[in-house]
Amino acid sequence: MDLQLAGLKALVTGGTKGIGHAIVEGLVAEGAAVAFCARTEADVTASTAKLRAAGATVSGRAVDVGDAEALSQWVRDSAAELGGIDIVVSNVSALAIGEGEEFWQQSFQVDMMGTVRLVNAAMPFLEESRAPSIVTVSSVSGREIDFAAGAYGTFKAAIVHYTQGLAYQLAGKGIRANSISPGNTYFPGGVWESIEQNNPGFFQEALALNPTGRMAHPDEIARAAVFLASPVASFITGTNLVVDGALTRGVQF
Repeated sequence: MDLQLAGLKALVTGGTKGIGHAIVEGLVAEGAAVAFCARTEADVTASTAKLRAAGATVSGRAVDVGDAEALSQWVRDSAAELGGIDIVVSNVSALAIGEGEEFWQQSFQVDMMGTVRLVNAAMPFLEESRAPSIVTVSSVSGREIDFAAGAYGTFKAAIVHYTQGLAYQLAGKGIRANSISPGNTYFPGGVWESIEQNNPGFFQEALALNPTGRMAHPDEIARAAVFLASPVASFITGTNLVVDGALTRGVQF
């Protein structure tokens, strides 16, 4: 299937590892030009070099999405470099799993406000696009009470609510907005690899919860995001696509 992404311009936050990097790879494989950001300069440099060596049209920058002005400036600079913005993917997370107030502040500034500020900064460019689309990355932790209950799960749920509100508010402008809710996703350098190494008992408990007997690979999550971002999904807006291998048992109507 041709996703009709060739020639479109996309922004992706948290684009150097895991799901975010797989989304960048998926978009460029379909012919999109992508600007991505992440916090660590070395990771951005390495990812940019690797993608360009493979022929991708990409640019990367080290940005803390919790810094409102830095995030907005990156969006403006990326729009100027790419010649506009058609797609926005808000993927970055503070992964603030804990009960202290600092975890709530981190989740609010990075997960929630990082998403809101990204969309707000990109909106003037999306309004000029012929195929505008917003995709936000939530989590199954926003659907049920699990080990990430507290700040992380609460704000992941709020992101779904925010995104569905955008879909309704922006439908008249032709701007689509959808979210994806990944289940546990394993990749080198990710949180689950760390848990596997440092808390193997809990890792095995988490693994046993999924009837598939495994965790997701980043590219399996990314395909859902790339499809929703694409013009082929032209009449899909306001949905939350759960990609979890039947991990969660709540029924979506």
